[in-house]
Amino acid sequence: MRKALRWLLALAVLIGTLSTAGAATAAQPEATGSASAADTDIKDRLLAIPGMSLIQEKPYTGYRFFVLNYTQPIDHRHPSKGTFQQRITVLHKDTSRPTVFYTGGYNVSTTPSRREPTQIVDGNQVSMEYRFFNPSRPDPADWSKLDIWQAASDQHRIFKALKAVYGQKWLSTGGSKGGMTATYYERFYPRDMDGVVAYVAPNDVVNDEDSAYDRFFAKVGTKECRDKLNAVQREALVRREPLEKKYAAYAADNGYTFTTIGSLDKAYEAVVLDYVWGFWQYSLLSDCDSIPADAAHATDDAIWDSVDTISGFSAYADQGLETYTPYYYQAGTQLGAPTIHFPYIEKKLVRYGYQPPRNFVPRSIPMKFQPGAMRDVDGWVRHHARHMLFVYGQNDPWGAERFRLGAGARDSYVFAAPGLNHGANVAGLVADEKALATARILEWAGVASTAVQADPSAAKPLAKYDAKLDRRDVDREPTLRP
Repeated sequence: MRKALRWLLALAVLIGTLSTAGAATAAQPEATGSASAADTDIKDRLLAIPGMSLIQEKPYTGYRFFVLNYTQPIDHRHPSKGTFQQRITVLHKDTSRPTVFYTGGYNVSTTPSRREPTQIVDGNQVSMEYRFFNPSRPDPADWSKLDIWQAASDQHRIFKALKAVYGQKWLSTGGSKGGMTATYYERFYPRDMDGVVAYVAPNDVVNDEDSAYDRFFAKVGTKECRDKLNAVQREALVRREPLEKKYAAYAADNGYTFTTIGSLDKAYEAVVLDYVWGFWQYSLLSDCDSIPADAAHATDDAIWDSVDTISGFSAYADQGLETYTPYYYQAGTQLGAPTIHFPYIEKKLVRYGYQPPRNFVPRSIPMKFQPGAMRDVDGWVRHHARHMLFVYGQNDPWGAERFRLGAGARDSYVFAAPGLNHGANVAGLVADEKALATARILEWAGVASTAVQADPSAAKPLAKYDAKLDRRDVDREPTLRP
């Protein structure tokens, strides 16, 4: 997919900041005879946990990687009212190492991978599929049981089950919705983890007040780049009639339908209005060179290709929405969703504006927004955060509404990586913040050397960079979701 390629190209810049290592080097396996009896029998130990079953084991040099199912209550408040199978993965290195608990907030990848904190602490990694993302969905699905407390309780039970095997310190982490998930988990179960590293986590405290996004888009990048993007977006609406004919043919060729959103016209406008947001979320300022320079005189194909590359015309078809129904449900019930304005586009060209999450969820699923959910989490972070690190990208729209720390926070930090987008990480921070963040992660995980404790500038990841294991997922989901 072109969208995935663009995301991969952006990530190549970010990955370059992680390490100057040459050939990919996997973590070295434990020396023969050095592993404890428990480690040599780690699969048996995992499968001895009540409710744990094996789906698959995949080899990876220096690790063992397990795809597992874990039996969870549908409702943690009433465990007797049914269960479902939740997928998790375990990247096992050694029970003497710390463990990183990762969630992306969506489906779990069944390919071995290692998140930045896992590389920093050279540890194990447990990854969780978020409830209600298939196949980790109860059947029948009671959507009222999809909320941030239930999901945090999923993590709590997994942690309790695995803590007997992995007894060293634990950190939780996640990016985007996964960073939100790690934060909510800390809010509801603050005694579980020894530290939290939350990447690019949005914090929409007041759902109906989104002026921060408008201010962001008025200043992000350069005026030249903003003008080019705005012109293409506007031109796509000016040419709605011929481009919707192209869209109808595209949908017919691919079997796309538009029952959930209501019409092809609504889907078309939603994709076009995502265009500017999608560029800054996934691209770098240098990518502006790929945007048509003279939109008014560009061909229809050039406008179509640019919008499709960045926003994706499949995003709001039923087939594009279906996978992300659990996210849109949560956005419309607890998380909130952004609304921005388009002062450079005549009102007559915009028929629907940014549509609410309700439009992206089948009407058979009831939804009611809970305005207190995000206020509660925000207040808790401001006044009770401990050992929490929030990392944002300077040019990422989702960082316009971010978590902030108050007087009650302890040993917690909010940093922004200059020039970076929704893939921002610790490696992309300025030198002193990068060193401090790395040092705190090592300290929270209990693996900081005396040299690092004395001087944070000495802090570096303990595991060598591995080009396969440490790559970020390149499949890109719909733009307007974190």
